Amino acid sequence: MPLLLACDLDRTLIYSPKAFWLDVPDEQAPPIVVVELYQGIPISFMTRTAETLLLALKAAATVVPVTTRTVAQYRRVRLPGPEPEYAVTTNGGVLLHHGEPDTHWHASIARRTAAHCAPLQTVQALLADPAFSPWILKLRHAEDLFIYAIVDREAMPEDFVAGLEQQCLALGWTVSLQGRKLYCVPQPVTKSSAVAEVQRRTGAGTVIAAGDSLLDRQMLAEASIAFRPAHGELDDGGYRSANLTVTNARGIMAGEELLLRMGRLVEQCQLVRQG
Repeated sequence: MPLLLACDLDRTLIYSPKAFWLDVPDEQAPPIVVVELYQGIPISFMTRTAETLLLALKAAATVVPVTTRTVAQYRRVRLPGPEPEYAVTTNGGVLLHHGEPDTHWHASIARRTAAHCAPLQTVQALLADPAFSPWILKLRHAEDLFIYAIVDREAMPEDFVAGLEQQCLALGWTVSLQGRKLYCVPQPVTKSSAVAEVQRRTGAGTVIAAGDSLLDRQMLAEASIAFRPAHGELDDGGYRSANLTVTNARGIMAGEELLLRMGRLVEQCQLVRQG
């Protein structure tokens, strides 16, 4: 049975310069390659070793990029090797098959969201309260599936996110704060449900998952084997579970370590099957 590797992108597999967290002199830094341009400027990277490891994994297993990015934002990323058969974007709201959105999955998400969640406009009105304007700087839609805000963390009251979580829970929505982005997402729109759909379609017997944020937690919990880097929301919250391994490294070197550990697992699975 095939292996499925579901891997979050930002700050798990690919990194902006602010998230490199390299603690060595520049001349000792690892070779780094560009994986994303925005308006002609390189903005996301991985180590050259990570690039080689990912190519090997793609040849041995079904690798599924999983991201909260929109389709347009995901398409800027150029991972090594051929385009994956499946990719999950928009936090699970969109399932790409050979690069194109799957209409059956979109219809399924729309039905569940309409049945169990308040409309997007309700949550948008909540965030657009003028009282929040000192710290909510911009509001954006993601494929009309969820909302994210650019926030000023220093201006934001300490209890704001907790209060927002309670309000959104009553509306059937979840909240996640990642850096300067505050996400409000309908409960059915999850990375884990989209990965489960890919597993069903591919017949994968083992799912190996990696991620760093609260939006990755359910995906990690439901995986056969899970990894997270030693940074991010899950690390800040001390997330642990029986199926989870935490990297020793943080930053861009954690991305390399994750792929190395995944590669070793794939090799072990192949040896078991051959035996």
